[in-house]
Amino acid sequence: MTQAAKKQALGRGLSALLKDPDNDIKSVNDKNADKVVGNIIELEIDAIEINPFQPRSNFNEETLQELATSIKELGVIQPITVRKLEFNKYQLISGERRLRASKIAGLSVIPAYIRIANDNESLVMALVENIQRHDLDPIEIALSYQRLIDEVQLTQEQMSDKVGKKRSTIANYLRLLKLDPIIQTGIRDGFISMGHGRALITIEDEDAQSDIYHKIISQNLSVRETETLVKNYQDNLKPKTGKTTSKTALPFIISESEKKEIATVLGSKIDIKIDAKGKGKITIPFKSEADFQRILNLIKK
Repeated sequence: MTQAAKKQALGRGLSALLKDPDNDIKSVNDKNADKVVGNIIELEIDAIEINPFQPRSNFNEETLQELATSIKELGVIQPITVRKLEFNKYQLISGERRLRASKIAGLSVIPAYIRIANDNESLVMALVENIQRHDLDPIEIALSYQRLIDEVQLTQEQMSDKVGKKRSTIANYLRLLKLDPIIQTGIRDGFISMGHGRALITIEDEDAQSDIYHKIISQNLSVRETETLVKNYQDNLKPKTGKTTSKTALPFIISESEKKEIATVLGSKIDIKIDAKGKGKITIPFKSEADFQRILNLIKK
């Protein structure tokens, strides 16, 4: 018998043990608890309820179908994790994609690790294990960190120890929650990356933030191009020498790609400046009279 087959047989045997009402295991101190906790056991899918603390809220139907097909052919490779609620009743801690896909595949049982924990411990385990094991989008990860702060009162330092991430990394995720909800949705849906979001966070004005967000999408700007665009916007907000300037959002913003487009048409480097009222000027340098005539002819076309 192979090692995998032995584990499967053991899982079925322990499953029968859990269905014995006269020896119901309610805590780690109960008889046979050591045989159950930490072992892989085949549980009936109908006996497992979804964890209300589950941080993942988006499930791609196409990838679920792909996983279901894989499970039909190979079985569930990585067991889910559950906690025991009462006799023959369990709550999911992590592995909701595998559970959903197993239902689609028509499975009646699923391999699981069983833990006995209180609600608070279950919340921590669910959030931490999902952050570490699953392909959550950046906003879902940020929300998971925020829940650990709000509901479990963990500090960023404590979270750093639990999830194995630097405090600066955790702080960067949490800062994403300061973005406009529309931009957060853009990150969740994959229209922009976390890097784009981090660049946009530095803009306080919501209208300007929204303008640049739409430029990123419409012009397919890279993170570096976005950072340059944000820097140009912020430079225009800085007070001029001897003058005081309030931080008023510019009526519109010209991106580096737009500048390059004009420069390409004219065959010359240009400089564009805009003031808070929307007025501005384009400076076109030329090297000689012949170069001036060349540019003039292009403009006349």
